[in-house]
Amino acid sequence: MPNTLTDKTAPIIELLASRICHDIISPVGAINNGVELMEEMGPEGLEDGLELIGYSAEQAAAKLAAFRMAYGAGGKDEGIKPEDVQKLFGNLIRAEGKISQAWDPFGKLGPDPLPPAYCKMLMCTLMLAMEALPKGGYISVRPGMGETEGHSMIIAEGEGATIRDGVKDALKQATDPEDLDPRLVHPYAISVLADSYGYNVAIKSESEGRIEFLMTCPKVEEETQEEQEAESGEESTA
Repeated sequence: MPNTLTDKTAPIIELLASRICHDIISPVGAINNGVELMEEMGPEGLEDGLELIGYSAEQAAAKLAAFRMAYGAGGKDEGIKPEDVQKLFGNLIRAEGKISQAWDPFGKLGPDPLPPAYCKMLMCTLMLAMEALPKGGYISVRPGMGETEGHSMIIAEGEGATIRDGVKDALKQATDPEDLDPRLVHPYAISVLADSYGYNVAIKSESEGRIEFLMTCPKVEEETQEEQEAESGEESTA
């Protein structure tokens, strides 16, 4: 008897693996090209070969680190901070050379305190914003205002900023998994992860050269002073 959950999950896992492999295979292949260049040209090709290998290895490492934070279990680690996200995302966009980021990882980003898996979901949304800038531009992270206070805004600005066909439906999980393709599996997977951790990622607004993503965050119940003192007392008597 077919399992409905498995029937939906299997194509998502397959497409996500295809997407990751597709993005990684290019720099990995370029490393091999650099080795072949040195083998064919000998000492004359050493400088160019090493340069190609170094650049490609940096590109591959940046993509793997970003994928690991976005999709891996380690991405929800409480030890990961916004500055870690900025650094990893900076490495990712530096490899492409078309996009820059402008936001303060030490400033207010929306929720306070940051809820669990915040950095994981932030990386996911930054990668989504990156895909909205095919011609390049810059990305910023700002705290929500008014009705979006307590949440985060991720803004992509640049010439030709656009949301590709199917992304909106994928973010809402309104697309049948069987109809997904490697281009749409990222927003679909983001939505699934967001549901799992109590978040929601949506496109808030679109205008010429500007796309705003709203990352709605779960509230964190802060301990009262009495609760903290009670816990401290229990630890001291243990």
